Amino acid sequence: MTPARRTGSRLADLTWIEAADLIGDGLPVLLPIGAAAKAHGPHLPLGTDRLVVEAVTERLLGELPLLAAPVIGHGFYPAFIDYPGSQHIEAATFQALVTELIEGFLRHGAERIMLLNNGISTEPSLRLAAQTILYRHGIRVVTADLPRLGRACDGLWADPDGGHADERETSLMLAIAPALVRLDRLAETALEDDAGPSLLHLRQPIRLTPEERPGGSLNRSGATGNATAATAEKGEKLLDAMVAEIAADLRQLWPDL
Repeated sequence: MTPARRTGSRLADLTWIEAADLIGDGLPVLLPIGAAAKAHGPHLPLGTDRLVVEAVTERLLGELPLLAAPVIGHGFYPAFIDYPGSQHIEAATFQALVTELIEGFLRHGAERIMLLNNGISTEPSLRLAAQTILYRHGIRVVTADLPRLGRACDGLWADPDGGHADERETSLMLAIAPALVRLDRLAETALEDDAGPSLLHLRQPIRLTPEERPGGSLNRSGATGNATAATAEKGEKLLDAMVAEIAADLRQLWPDL
């Protein structure tokens, strides 16, 4: 007989006694990270990153015995600070926040920690936080970066170079929360602003701005990819692929799952 699949739990739904039991049972702790308020073009809500990482978290909890912490909704998002409603904290503050949250779980007895990151600018700070935990505690924190997952779906995209609030992200939102997608504004993502030359070997910091500003890259829409070909079906396939990739790696890393 095939054993029943073990599923996970959301920390916020538990009492502290139940949380202590699950941590004591060795459940890996999952820390989801996604902006609670960051510009995503004229067609997606500010909370897109949070909604996507929550959806992936829920699907992972249905697959694996994980203990999911509440989403870390504030992070290092410097490219979007000029768009009203977008929230941002400095890199050192973000790194310290994540490090302290991880150390709190270690104090409670957790030995396996995973970061589920739905961001690009957050990656360096998270790597440094994980390295700090390794130095201080000898614990290897693992990280899944959602924008880099789901490569099995690469052939789906009409605009493969994409970017921010693009076909990929919009497809995810059409699958997760279609009522929040402003379909009448999708065409605005196809309009391109002059962001300067495209460099192949050099890198510069990016600060997108909805209006002309010294040092800024003019981007009136707040999106950097054409979202007009997005569909809910593409979003469902991408969600399935991301969850499958994470689950496969976690089972390889921690076979008892």
